Parts: sequence; structure tokens; C-alpha cells
Amino acid sequence: MSWVLTEQDLHDLSIGAGILGTGGGGNPYLGYLHVRELLRAGARITVVPASTLEDTDLICPVGGIGAPTISIERLPNGGEYLGAMRAVEMAWGRPVTHVSSIEIGGANALRPLVVAAQAGLPLVDGDGMGRAFPELQMCTFAIADLPITPIALQDVRGNALLIRKVASARWAEQIARAATVAMGGSAAMALFCLPAADYRRAAIPGTVSLAARVGRAVRLARERHRDPVDAMLALLPGQQLCTGKVVDVERRTTQGFARGRVVLAGGSRRIGIDFQNEYLIAQDLETGDALVTVPDLICLVHPETGEPLTTEVLRYGYQVAVLAIAAPGPLKSPEALSMVGPQAFGYSDPYRPLPGDLCTAAGAQEHTA
Repeated sequence: MSWVLTEQDLHDLSIGAGILGTGGGGNPYLGYLHVRELLRAGARITVVPASTLEDTDLICPVGGIGAPTISIERLPNGGEYLGAMRAVEMAWGRPVTHVSSIEIGGANALRPLVVAAQAGLPLVDGDGMGRAFPELQMCTFAIADLPITPIALQDVRGNALLIRKVASARWAEQIARAATVAMGGSAAMALFCLPAADYRRAAIPGTVSLAARVGRAVRLARERHRDPVDAMLALLPGQQLCTGKVVDVERRTTQGFARGRVVLAGGSRRIGIDFQNEYLIAQDLETGDALVTVPDLICLVHPETGEPLTTEVLRYGYQVAVLAIAAPGPLKSPEALSMVGPQAFGYSDPYRPLPGDLCTAAGAQEHTA
């Protein structure tokens, strides 16, 4: 059930993670380049199912925090993610045995691979979101009320911060975000370090394999001159919402986030999609009706190549296919919706869940290289 990541797997994973990242999580291409060079230097990365974890194991999720627009302008120095994990490890007073993604979105799906390669640790096939979200408390670990601390932040200059205790995961978000702004708007982070029993209880399993399968489907569709959007939707529980042209983009970096709106025109229809690092809500601009809202996934891809279009790369004139994908089941409970539903982002629109469950897709089949 475990598998060793190949360079082809990595390429596929970067595409799938960009799609599942709903516009955020950092630019997947930059993360792909970093891990690719580690593999070419001889690193070996093993991906293991969460079901194989022993009770004595300790799993540390790793990722980036900050605005994606900044993360593509200021490259990492290469050691800050490992440094953040080591700081958490020291705070625990015992070695970490496995690395995990905090979110299977964009570069944040690939940054744990950097740590796995550098530390020689296996990567768990799972994450805490099944997508990407902009804030720390917006994950299944926080929904399960598991401890978020100790949290370690480290920037490209070597500045490091350890947060030992917070009143809640929401307070952790505010404190860590303020520190990230002081660090220049982007930093490496390790948090929610958990014993195996807690990790298995709260994580969404199979999402690394799912991202790799989605990317592989897109790649094969291109090679066979087939529709990559159809290939994605054959694996994911969702539908194509529309295809259109970007006619307006409003984007600003503020308080450690990339915030704004993109407007698409397709035929006689105009759709506005708001984002806060990730795409949050798609609205019909004629009626004002919400077409899709968080926690369901709003994924923007190029209609001919299937390449994911993250919030920081959108430009006027881009042709875009908008996919609406059903969220993982654990994000749909009343407790979860209080953290990741439309109201958590200030929208009054009710959440109307799309049919299906991303968890079913994640567990549908084992990875095949």
C-alpha cells in the first residue's frame, strides 16, 4: 500500500494539488521544482497510508503561511520548512516519525515532501482539509478540537518563532498571521503535531494519492488529445459550472492574504468569484445568487490543458473553465461549517452542498505509479 514517489508522480501530484487547492496553497510549479531537484540529488520519498501508522508514531504537518502573491516573488532558502519541523520536534521532546500535508493544495501539498526528503521521513497519505483554506483553524484537526500548538514559524532569513500555547486555534491564526506579516508576508510553518491515534481520527485519508491520480488523468488526456476537464470529472464528484473569459481581476495583498474578485464572462452570463487566497464563492452577477460556496471546491483550470489557475496568476483575457467539486464529508457537519462555511467568511448565503463526497474519491482506489 505504500509507494515511492517518482519524478513522474511528482509532476502529476503538482497538477492535481493545484486543482484541489482551489486557487491557493502557493504556486505548485515552484514546489515541484524544489522537490524535483531533491529527487535528482538522490532523495527517496515514501508515501504511506494513515492506516499503517503505529500508535507510537508522531506526525507533523508542514506547510507555508502567508499570501501566495508574495510566495512566488520571494523564493524559499530551502531549509526553513525542515527548521520549523525541528523546532516543533524539540518542543515535543521526541522525534517526529512522519510528515504530513496540512492542506492538499498548491505548493502546500509539496512542501512536506521537501521535509520528507531532507529528514528521511515518510509522508502520510492524507491532510487536514481535502482542499486548501486560508486560515489555520479551517481544518479537520481544529474541528476535532485537537491541539494546534506548538507552532513553529521560520522565514527565509532564518528568523524563527515558537508559539507554545494559545487560547484556541482562532487565536493561533491571528498570532501566527501577525508574525507572518512581520516576516515579510510569507513563512514556513509546522503545527498540529499529533500522535497517530489523533491523526487517524481527524485527517482526511488518501488525498495525496488522489491529487496524483487527478494529475495523471490530466496528463494522459493531453497525451491522448482528449478533454482534460472530462478526465478530472471522471475522478472527482462535481461538475463544470461554466467556461468563460476573465474580464476583470481585482487583487490586493493585505493582512497576510491575497484578497479580491475575478469576473468571468461566458455567453450572456457573468460570474463573480471572490477569493481569500482560495476561491470562496461563485455568484451569478445578474441575479446575485450564489452558485457554489465553501467548503465545496471552486477550481479554475485552463479548458484546453487542464492546468490549474491559482489566484495569483489570473490575468485579463484568460480562458477559464470553472469546476464545482463536492467537499469532503467531514467539512459538512454543523461544527465544521461554523469554521469553513460561507458565514465564516462573512457571507450571508446559505451553504447548499453539492452531491457527492471528496472522501469517496480519495478512497476509491490505491495509487498506481
